[in-house]
Amino acid sequence: MADLKTATPSSSTSYWREWRQRLAFWIGALLVGLTALAFAWLADAAFASFRCLLEWAPWSPLLITPFGFALLAWLTQRWFENAKGSGIPQVIAALEMPSRRLRARLLSLPVAAARMSLTLGALLVGGSVGREGPTVHIGAAVLYAFGRQLGLHGRRTIAGLILAGGAAGIAAAFNTPLAGVVFAIEELSRTFEQRFSGLVLTAVLIGGVVTLGLMGHYAYFGEIGGRMPTGWGWSVVPACAALGGLLGGFYAKLVLPTDHGILGRVCGLRSRYPVRFAALCGFTLAILGLVSGNHVFGTGYEETRALLGAQPVTDPSFLLWKFLANVVSYLSGIPGGLFSPSLSIGAAFAPLLSLIPDVDPQACALLGMGAYLAGVTRSPLTASVIVLELTHSPDLAIPMLATTLMATAISGWISPVSLYHALARQIIDKLHASGRESNDGTVTQIQLNEKP
Repeated sequence: MADLKTATPSSSTSYWREWRQRLAFWIGALLVGLTALAFAWLADAAFASFRCLLEWAPWSPLLITPFGFALLAWLTQRWFENAKGSGIPQVIAALEMPSRRLRARLLSLPVAAARMSLTLGALLVGGSVGREGPTVHIGAAVLYAFGRQLGLHGRRTIAGLILAGGAAGIAAAFNTPLAGVVFAIEELSRTFEQRFSGLVLTAVLIGGVVTLGLMGHYAYFGEIGGRMPTGWGWSVVPACAALGGLLGGFYAKLVLPTDHGILGRVCGLRSRYPVRFAALCGFTLAILGLVSGNHVFGTGYEETRALLGAQPVTDPSFLLWKFLANVVSYLSGIPGGLFSPSLSIGAAFAPLLSLIPDVDPQACALLGMGAYLAGVTRSPLTASVIVLELTHSPDLAIPMLATTLMATAISGWISPVSLYHALARQIIDKLHASGRESNDGTVTQIQLNEKP
């Protein structure tokens, strides 16, 4: 009887702990979905305002974009250092970070709110950025903060919260639950030991269901009827893979910080004069906009949609201008993601490869989207599933997987390190270095074995 009495409180505590964990994942994922929807609406409104300004004064980016980039870089450099870039490297770094204090710096709600606001500002001034990467960071921060408020502890539990929040962000941003699951497995968790539990899977699905319930059943780019013809038409697979892998690897090579060669000198200038460098990037983007007919600003959604419909509003040179626009936008140091702009570049493969006999332009655009995204991120499954879900094109599953796998391999020859994970490693090293320096310049030791 005594043993039964002593066991009952323990069983009750364990039962409550289990339900508290479930509520953290479920309710937190619901909050992530709602936040992602609000962010999507605000992002569309911000870029719509910029488009209205373009219609009124096509030359306005020459003034607005450099000033806006400079202001965003100053705010980021001065107050929100951890809000730079797309946000996905910060989530990966938080998963690898053993120190609770340093992890909290990356996933604090003020930093997430700053990233959202600054990304909206980037779209407002015409930055060639997307909202999906920031949504991953915001989702991870929201779920992490909610779980901590409920008193959840433990390395595996905290890692699960971060993983589920980031994946739910992708699921809600694109209305692609399956892509969120694959993204969590392939991109976020591949460098750290984490079982993909049922709670994490459920949280990702809840994030997608929120979008589905409020926005209805829809595909981000509509239902595209791409087909793969027989014969020479299949030659578009290696062609897209080669182009996507080469350009994707080259993009990663250009934007990754380095100390060597011309790129090293560019990175040095950016470190010494971040605000002026951002202004120069903004002016370069404005020039690219004028040259391209003002088609390189923002996510490129309208241009991508037109290319997928085989009714392009751009000429073949759009591929080059949009690629350069993405490079200068990322190098400027302003917050913003690269998923949507990368899809726009990949879709622009279609006009360039139209000389191949028997090529379906819609299938070429779809395969190009997957190839370039895989070349940039080195995540072939994520790239394949995202494109297929965004366009409801399941018939292209086999050629898409073949294209993205080849593009990933080709990209690896040019840039041996994965973009997101290389950036995450630099973030970790920088946080460790800053954590060892106290305010008076003395050195302190970070407790790497600190419990979460």
